[in-house]
Amino acid sequence: MLDKSYPACHSRESGNPWPEPSVQTSLSDHGSPIKPGMTQTMTESLALTYAQRLMACESISPARGSVFDTMEAMLAPLGFTVERFIAGADDPNPAHGGPVENLFAIRGKGGRHFAFAGHLDVVPPGDGWASEPFEPEIRGDLLYGRGAVDMKGSIAAFVAALHDIPEDAGTVSLIITGDEEGPAIHGTRALIDHMKARGTMPDLCLVGEPTSVNQLGDMMKVGRRGSVNIWITVEGTQGHVAYPHLADNPIPRLVAILAQIKAVVLDQGTEFFQPSNIEITELHTGNPATNVIPAKALARLSIRFNDLHSGESLVELIRGIVEPGGGTLKAMISGEAFLTPPGELSETLTAIVEEVAGIAPEASTTGGTSDARFLSKLCPVVEFGLCNATMHKLDEAVAIADLDALTEIYRRVTLRLLAR
Repeated sequence: MLDKSYPACHSRESGNPWPEPSVQTSLSDHGSPIKPGMTQTMTESLALTYAQRLMACESISPARGSVFDTMEAMLAPLGFTVERFIAGADDPNPAHGGPVENLFAIRGKGGRHFAFAGHLDVVPPGDGWASEPFEPEIRGDLLYGRGAVDMKGSIAAFVAALHDIPEDAGTVSLIITGDEEGPAIHGTRALIDHMKARGTMPDLCLVGEPTSVNQLGDMMKVGRRGSVNIWITVEGTQGHVAYPHLADNPIPRLVAILAQIKAVVLDQGTEFFQPSNIEITELHTGNPATNVIPAKALARLSIRFNDLHSGESLVELIRGIVEPGGGTLKAMISGEAFLTPPGELSETLTAIVEEVAGIAPEASTTGGTSDARFLSKLCPVVEFGLCNATMHKLDEAVAIADLDALTEIYRRVTLRLLAR
């Protein structure tokens, strides 16, 4: 068990205050598959140590600075060229969440290029934790702290796995952003532009989001639904409720518009996707008085859609209801639906998860959006990581045995895909 008194987050000036774990045997020396609960080895101890280092860095979205210093310090000794840059510093729109720090690290020349993608930013911890959220603490078999599963633990496991992957095995890169939990305007999209500019595009990509549900390995994400938010405004004329003929109440028109929208059935789902759905998420008039007809009525919609639709087609569908009904709209498309069809990446991951964890992951497209929606435009993408039961919650925690097992899964996946 490691010491629970953690030094301040590492920086370039202060050097690395974390002791390296003792050298034992490597996971690659084991002839039989690792099972949760096995005695820790060198690579397993590294996963725990790396997770603690990253979690000790407060990195509420958008993340910058010390957590990236720590990440760079972990990768540089492994032979990676680490490139860091700030995006969005000149963006005047505060809703875009800038400035954002991003990191691209790459090792190897030629051969197949396998990428791991993730984020170092976390959501605010909130109040009521049993321990300090940015002072990682081991209690029993669990490591507690913000980012334990979403997703510093997965990043730590992949970096630990790299210790058993020879530099000449092929090209490996890490695509790490500081803005996945926020607007995601200047995060992974900026990293994609960076990779395109340097001519370094991956052939396959694994995203370390916490996809497992009840036990490590029971689910992987092979796609995600798209997301669009729509704001509807209906204008009227303010007036006294006792003199309705002198006013124009916008609320009945908005209600009629929303009734038409709720009657729309977008689809019945597909083989890989659940049905698309339209939800009314806000109604507002801003009217504090009981005897005033408001001048304006507003509503907001959130649509999650499968690959039978595009964001733009859905905006136009809603526009065809809103404008004839006397309203106007504005829309924000957060991401398009995507699907990675069954193939080498998902089949390899499935086989190795069965070897290591003894379970075949379900191929799912459920849940919210992730940065895989951007990376899917480059190459086949699958998401796989830790159990998500405590993500974004108080007392977020990861089972230490899961960190160990995930390290071995990532190691075998990387070696097998590079070999092919």
